[in-house]
Amino acid sequence: MASGEFFSLLGPSGCGKTTTLRLIAGFEQPTSGQILLDGVDVSDVPPHRRNVNTVFQSYALFPFLSVFDNVAFGLKHRSVGKAELSQRVNRALDLVAMTSFAKRRPGQLSGGQQQRVALARALVLNPAVLLLDEPLGALDAKLRRSLKVELKTLQERVGITFLYVTHDQEEALTMSDRLAVMNSGKIVQIGTPRQVYEEPADTYVADFLGAANLMEVEVVTAGALRIGDFALTSGRCEATEAGRAHAVIRPERVLIEEHGSAGDNRVPAMVERVVFLGSSTQVMLRLATGVALQALMQNDGSHPDLSQGTPVHCYLPPDALRVLAGAAGEVPVAEEEPLVAS
Repeated sequence: MASGEFFSLLGPSGCGKTTTLRLIAGFEQPTSGQILLDGVDVSDVPPHRRNVNTVFQSYALFPFLSVFDNVAFGLKHRSVGKAELSQRVNRALDLVAMTSFAKRRPGQLSGGQQQRVALARALVLNPAVLLLDEPLGALDAKLRRSLKVELKTLQERVGITFLYVTHDQEEALTMSDRLAVMNSGKIVQIGTPRQVYEEPADTYVADFLGAANLMEVEVVTAGALRIGDFALTSGRCEATEAGRAHAVIRPERVLIEEHGSAGDNRVPAMVERVVFLGSSTQVMLRLATGVALQALMQNDGSHPDLSQGTPVHCYLPPDALRVLAGAAGEVPVAEEEPLVAS
């Protein structure tokens, strides 16, 4: 991780995200390798002597202390003078917009307010790295959406490196400067949210990060494909040899046209299900080849009403159709990448 970066670890339950976080925090001991913080190996340094701090999903605020005293707790054990302590606590509370709640107890706060206090308590110690273990997981969906923006804004203001653990893809895509997708204890891919979303390293990443249509295709020549009896062209073909391969296209790039539409990269299909999502509509399709496909249409008034059983044509733009290297059925194994905090 680079200094001042918002970096996320993303993956399903059990993939090793929280264990990695606990190793960096010092709550777990590595059996091999190094944990570098600002270029120094801290593998044998106890948690309280590492310049990191952790915000957990359960905020672990002291119920018998006020908001001010909760934030000040760590400073009181660092022999900080009274004037400096008050100044730093007030600055931290101001950062998270909780100054007016300084005298309240945690039980008098909402979940979102408690999360802000936990952040202030961690930030007041000026850690080199702030570790966040799914801190929004206990909040309702609407509050999570608003706090995602606030959290990223806060990180940019304080300039501290954030290492954020989540299984929520939208959180990782929204807040991260870079993210790492994990699988079975290994980092499969590291990149910016756009890179990882648009250029997944393998079928695992493509399937996990957002909705993805994975199709088995036949590579005829570089960029020339067949799916059943239909020819397709891919402008992003990584398969260099003829044979079976996996093609990926995101639902928002699948265009639904009237049945009988002519042109390249068009395949006839049948609408199987229509799901209204508010700002968009999810359409489940079955191609003439039998392949299931989903499309996402914005509800901007430009699309015709669709219903179950409607025959259509699907247009798969060549620049959106990506063919992954490796034969179909194989999941490429990525080289293990180091995660270095600085």
